[in-house]
Amino acid sequence: MEVDERLNLISEVGEEIISEEELKTLLETKKHPIAYDGFEPSGNVHIAQGVMRAININKLTKSGVKFKMFVADWHAWANNKMGGDLEKIQTVGNYLIEVWRSTGMDLDNVKFVWASELVKDEAYWGKVMKVSINSTVKRILRCSQIMGRTEQETQQASQILYPCMQCADIFHLEADICQLGMDQRKVNMLAREIGEKLGYWKPVIVSHHMLMGLGQPPATDLTGAERGIEMKMSKSKPETAIFMTDSTEDIKRKITNAYCPAKQITDNPILEYSKYILFEKFDEIKVERPSKFGGDVSFKSYNELQKAYMMGELHPLDLKKTVGVYVDKLIGPVRSHFEKNQKAKNLLEQVRSFQVTR
Repeated sequence: MEVDERLNLISEVGEEIISEEELKTLLETKKHPIAYDGFEPSGNVHIAQGVMRAININKLTKSGVKFKMFVADWHAWANNKMGGDLEKIQTVGNYLIEVWRSTGMDLDNVKFVWASELVKDEAYWGKVMKVSINSTVKRILRCSQIMGRTEQETQQASQILYPCMQCADIFHLEADICQLGMDQRKVNMLAREIGEKLGYWKPVIVSHHMLMGLGQPPATDLTGAERGIEMKMSKSKPETAIFMTDSTEDIKRKITNAYCPAKQITDNPILEYSKYILFEKFDEIKVERPSKFGGDVSFKSYNELQKAYMMGELHPLDLKKTVGVYVDKLIGPVRSHFEKNQKAKNLLEQVRSFQVTR
């Protein structure tokens, strides 16, 4: 694959790339650059973490990138996920790996690295120390958003440690590319600001889109990345997220109740599902409807679907019904894996048994 083809493929993932020129240079000089993403194991997995994450990673690996998926179990511990129980956090981490296995993630080119292994290396803590020495408390606290916290809340000491660790992760994992969500932008920018000063490098940032929750977006004056963070899908609002082991009935109910104003193509979660998930997995989307409402109609691209919806040629209920059917097709194999594979089934049962407050 030529450099321009590789660049175009990665650009499909990056809602923001800092910078495209540096990314192109990286692809010209390195056949298999390393990209990484980190995730906190913290309970059930929704469709953005499951299907959409696999779609994005597979695009990068197809472009020749070797991917390191960082299981941030210590980071989840620092963030008091799963009640601060590290054993439960690690169980959830193994559960997530099983989810990705069943979604068709290119695991031949993905290496899972656990934070609990990294922290055993003295050199890792040397990097954490370097980051902390070369950063102010104010600068680090600006990164506390990566923990799902804001500066208005009561600060914990872990909110200082966490960004220092995440910044050090990038260099210890030898990542050329930080391929995380837009909500991780601040700490990735910190790595770019201080990387060369510490004797490392300036990583390229390829930030992927954060899928909206199914509820009505909150009223906010924010724009850009900050607004996306406010609107993103959240496990804390289970009726506004599709989870990877939801039943057909769960999916139908949630999609039916989703926010989807007629003719509105912005801030519409059902259209977001269509764009970022369905048209990435299916070559054609068929809407089945009675002849009195126009009969069946098929769309071969998201742009076709969006135009029809904007013109009022596609009713919200027909769109919802169709999206629900196709989402269920994607979730079905995952449900089947967790029903038939004993290891996966045991992990799911353990995760469901955990009682957590956040």
